[in-house]
Amino acid sequence: MNKNEKFVITINRELGSGGRTIGRKLAERLGVTFYDKALIQGLQKEYHLSVNEIENLKGRNHSWWADFKRSLSLGFSASQSQYHDLAIGKKPDTLTTDEMFETEQEILRGIAEEESCVIAGRSGFYVFKDHPNRFNVLIQAPMYYRVERVMRKQNLTREQAVETIEKVDKMRENYVNKYTKTSRYDTRNYDLVISSANHTEDQIVDIIMAFIK
Repeated sequence: MNKNEKFVITINRELGSGGRTIGRKLAERLGVTFYDKALIQGLQKEYHLSVNEIENLKGRNHSWWADFKRSLSLGFSASQSQYHDLAIGKKPDTLTTDEMFETEQEILRGIAEEESCVIAGRSGFYVFKDHPNRFNVLIQAPMYYRVERVMRKQNLTREQAVETIEKVDKMRENYVNKYTKTSRYDTRNYDLVISSANHTEDQIVDIIMAFIK
């Protein structure tokens, strides 16, 4: 990966591995924006973005993401934004899962066309498989580590933490398998696989930074 050109780094991670925090810290170190599920889905909901609406934006302006982000930086509310007026047809809360996946892909690709970024989750390794300057990372951890972290972060009992991890693991694997026809555990999808159990988050960021130099 060439840091001197526009790049995208994807961070796929297991729940409880600390991958999201690692992704955020990596973005800060690189001086680029960090995107995750909450932000992408928030954009979908707030601005009624769907594949059709994004296609409309592209028709008006090829660099639609840059224009869209500028409007957000000005502090426009959804009702003030020109993009709110493009909400025709279905709204995100009535979109099917298939439509949501397609919309997420369009948003992510729009982001990567305009700026370097770090993206957590969202099947990034698949979405950017043809990107000329991308780097895919998988953050894993042993179950004991994940359980302890989830217990601490979410204030759960050990039983609740195990149940939560198993549920999320199954949900994410089914999601990835359905839309990418592969497994998120298939290491061939990644350039780097790291276990977070024996490293601090900052140490893992150091490892990734050293690897992409």
